[in-house]
Amino acid sequence: MASTLENTEATENITETTENNEIKDDNEIKEDNEINEVNANNEIDENYGLQLVTENNGLQLVTENNGLQLVTADAQPSKRRRKKSVVWEHFTVENVSAGCTRALCKQCKQSFAYSNGSKFAGTSHLKRHIAQGTCLRRREGRNTQHAQLTPYTPENGVSGSVSNPSRKRRRGSSFTQSVPFDPDVSRQEIAKMIIMNDYPLHMVEHPTFVSFIQTLQPQFNMANFTTIQGDCVALYLREKQSIVKLLEGLPGKISLTVDMYTSNQTLGYVFLTGHFIDKNWKLHRRILNVVMVPSPHSGDALSHAIGVCLGDWGLENKLFSITLEKSMSSDTDTASLRGYLSIKNPLILKGQLLIEHCYAHVLSSMATDALNSMQELISKVRESVKYVKTSQIHDEKFLELKEQLQVPSSKDLILDDKTQWNTTYLMLVAAMELREVFSCLDTADPDYKLAPSADEWKQIETLCIYLRLFYNAANMLTGTSYPTSNLYFHEVWKVHLELSHASNSEDPSISNLTRPLKEKIDKYWNTCFLVLAFTVAMDPRFKMKLVEFSFQKIYGEDSANHLRIVDDGIHELFSEYEMQPSVPLTANDEHDGGEMVKTEEGMHVTSGGPLLSCEDDLLDFDMFISEMSSSQQTKSELDQYLEESLLPRAMDFDILSWWKINHLKYPILSRMARDILSIPVSSVPPESVFFTGIKELDQYRSSLRPETVESLICAKDWLQYAASPETVATSNALVKMEI
Repeated sequence: MASTLENTEATENITETTENNEIKDDNEIKEDNEINEVNANNEIDENYGLQLVTENNGLQLVTENNGLQLVTADAQPSKRRRKKSVVWEHFTVENVSAGCTRALCKQCKQSFAYSNGSKFAGTSHLKRHIAQGTCLRRREGRNTQHAQLTPYTPENGVSGSVSNPSRKRRRGSSFTQSVPFDPDVSRQEIAKMIIMNDYPLHMVEHPTFVSFIQTLQPQFNMANFTTIQGDCVALYLREKQSIVKLLEGLPGKISLTVDMYTSNQTLGYVFLTGHFIDKNWKLHRRILNVVMVPSPHSGDALSHAIGVCLGDWGLENKLFSITLEKSMSSDTDTASLRGYLSIKNPLILKGQLLIEHCYAHVLSSMATDALNSMQELISKVRESVKYVKTSQIHDEKFLELKEQLQVPSSKDLILDDKTQWNTTYLMLVAAMELREVFSCLDTADPDYKLAPSADEWKQIETLCIYLRLFYNAANMLTGTSYPTSNLYFHEVWKVHLELSHASNSEDPSISNLTRPLKEKIDKYWNTCFLVLAFTVAMDPRFKMKLVEFSFQKIYGEDSANHLRIVDDGIHELFSEYEMQPSVPLTANDEHDGGEMVKTEEGMHVTSGGPLLSCEDDLLDFDMFISEMSSSQQTKSELDQYLEESLLPRAMDFDILSWWKINHLKYPILSRMARDILSIPVSSVPPESVFFTGIKELDQYRSSLRPETVESLICAKDWLQYAASPETVATSNALVKMEI
């Protein structure tokens, strides 16, 4: 009787608390009423009810949906609350014996403890089974079904761990999305990491790296060198399929650049890079092949590498131009390569589109010659900078003098890298602006005896004037955006004109410095002016007008003869495109041009209104007009284009977008413009534009198989473009002219 009374009083107390909406959280209930939980991992939630157990007196109180149910230990409730944990999507509950149940995995059929009488095991161990990859059947099926789990992640520690057991889930705690561990995906990511960062393949066997990976995921078995090499090649082959599809739909031709790397094994590696404009008028630049040649200086090494590239990608009939560095081959080799180009592409000016000089190499060669002419003076400046930058005391003293003299320069002193000529130029510019400080340092510091004289600083200033000319021209090749070829004509012409004027200077220091440089730019201009003129003629802002203006500045009275060479050449090239079969228009082409759309009545409508049907009474009139048109000599698309007025030189002008819009107006000329605007003037990648050292493959890569070397280099190039929003951003900045 006393026990019944105590139960009744407990019931009244809980009912009163429920009616006043003053239910405390789990911790407070435990402290106030000394009622223990069934289990911390039962995931008790107020939306589904509160289950409380008093084991001492055998009383079990259950509140469901704000209701109260009183049962004793002998009379268990017949209906339990709905299970809402995510683990029950992957487990079922089976009765083993009276009062004992176990959780059974739906995938691997492994059973786990769940309940035994009034005690429950919780769900933490079940979540670990499905979330951490211990289920073998789930790991086997991840290649076809990547189910995302939502394991419970407590704020502190791992739920259910021995070292930090979690007793409660706090109200409002969130579930985090987690991808199941997949060793195959992890291996692919390691292969991608090695490719993108130029890591050695053997790093997967380094003990420290293996130990590091084990701390992240003990279940991952690190692959060996052979396996990871196969993974890298497999990734290369997958990416190659995307490039194959891109080239299969290529509407125009492709231009190649050829660059040569040597190795410590006297082997040569020919890098072949394709430049092309796709059907959407986007400019692309891709490394297509890295071909190992046993004798890099043999006469047929380049022809062999180009043949391998064309055959590998099915481009035998799509080659337009080749750009290489003259130093890679002799005159005989160049003549052989020109003949090879003529055979592979006989319709394009009989192989004349062979650019024998890389523009970046020409700029680097001129900058190197200019620096070598003042080598002793530059060494003096370098030692002065080193004196300041390698000592904290000297550096502080230098800055103190700079503040006292109030020198307005914001540049900091830097030491140069002798293999990167731009760093030497930047070092000289910074030192020249701080020359007053160096002069005072000579007086303030008795140990410093390296300050150049006033005359020497003047020589450095003259040198920097012409280095700046080369530096600005080379910067066009270093940006993340790859410029179309029409932008180079003005830059090359400007360098040529400046050096021509300087070489005739009455100041011997200027003329002696620039005369050897003019010889090099003359050689480049004489072999490339035809191609450069073609590219700027395809720019509707300049056309042949800029060519005519530039030639008058360079050739004077003889400009008409050189202009005639360009005019004859571009008309000959256009005639060859006229003889080629036309490319049928696609639905997108017709939509872009806003042309005819067929109606149900057999009529055609345009933006200007309906046209008469072919079945009208004016067929004789149509024949009359056709006969008159055929009897009159019509102008070609090229002549019509050149005679039209020039477009304004707007800052946001995009030449490829202009040709995309006007390709229906100039169907033949636009095909020629597509190929011309993709001609590369440089054969080196942007990161090597200023490099003046020996291009040599490192010792590690030289030890790999040629197929592996090609896979690593090409895959890195392709993955870089795949990661960017645009395949290749195209730069069409305004060309500044000083007329």
